[in-house]
Amino acid sequence: MGQYGRKVAILGAAARAPGRWAPKPNETAQGFEKDILAPLVIDALGQAGLSVEDVGSAAFTLPSPSTRQLGFATFMAARLGLKCTGSISEVVEMGITGGLAFDNAMADIALGRADVALALGIAYQTNAPFEMVMEHSLRTVGDVDFQSPFGLTPISWYAFDAARYTHETGVSREMIAEVAVKSRQHAQLNPLAQFQGDLSIDDVLAQRMIVEPLGLFEVPSVADGAICLVLASEDVAKQSGKPYVLIRSRGFSHDGHHQIGDAPHDITAFPAAKQASVKALADAGMSLEDIDVAELYAPCTISEVLVSEAIGFCAKGEGALDAASGATSLGGRIPINTSGGCLSRGHPPSLTALYGLLELREQLLAAGGARQVKDAEIAMHACELGNYNAALIHILERAA
Repeated sequence: MGQYGRKVAILGAAARAPGRWAPKPNETAQGFEKDILAPLVIDALGQAGLSVEDVGSAAFTLPSPSTRQLGFATFMAARLGLKCTGSISEVVEMGITGGLAFDNAMADIALGRADVALALGIAYQTNAPFEMVMEHSLRTVGDVDFQSPFGLTPISWYAFDAARYTHETGVSREMIAEVAVKSRQHAQLNPLAQFQGDLSIDDVLAQRMIVEPLGLFEVPSVADGAICLVLASEDVAKQSGKPYVLIRSRGFSHDGHHQIGDAPHDITAFPAAKQASVKALADAGMSLEDIDVAELYAPCTISEVLVSEAIGFCAKGEGALDAASGATSLGGRIPINTSGGCLSRGHPPSLTALYGLLELREQLLAAGGARQVKDAEIAMHACELGNYNAALIHILERAA
């Protein structure tokens, strides 16, 4: 961690598989958020050989609008018995939220504010009234004075990306759809994946359109999620005797736009992803060729294509072709989204980054089972907000 002080490790992790499991309002006695998240925290700390008394900081993601308990972070800290001397925070900023929680926990350790920190959260999406979800979505991803009245949903922006990309490159929608097939093949090997059934390219293309040219299997499904990552200083990690991975570096960039924005620019370029990855690689003293596996936040098929090209894993205009050829699959040149990604592992947006980091931890600890990338030592994680208007990159490495 060149820009910080102490090295930081991921020492423990526990998660519930994304899916449609949030209780309905009349069923909450069996599924309050605290009852789902608390056991995961205890499990993750147990893996790390730690207890709640060891936790100095806790960075929570902001719960969904359907969560009735406000001030959830301090409420949950009290329920768990945390007595933090670093910080307790509750963060939110669109899809990058989980990455920011991870970043906050990491920073507290690197700067000496805590020796152990949690990055965690729970998201109930499926029990929120549709009107509430749509209202929040429109106001989040658009300009409430101009764009929102036109009803442009989050998927609309990605559909614009896909339409522009096919126009400029000549790559067909059918080729872009291969990303969904690849994602499902990876998810079938992941016990935490929301969708594990067979999926062919014919299945993808046969589905109804959601926003042209993206159909049902080319966009993310609604999902609930809950996850906890335990971070610690390298000294604590070594003393624990438990396996761990180190955070080598991070990079962040924002391109100055909100979604597509009101000034003409290339909506398919994703410059923030490029800039953040360049910074993270420079701070790590590495090149892109050193990366063995990557988890890239990609809500739609086109998102994975564009961010893989922006970072440089794939040449411009070849992200979809690489997915179809197997270059970004397990066993390929650079395996991308071995978890199944947003499309098949599942996409509770505020938590998606944490699920991606969990996947890379498993890969670097050689705990990926049937989806293990052979000899994985260095990994890259990317998360974003807007139409990749901002990108947060972390590079992880297997501890020596």
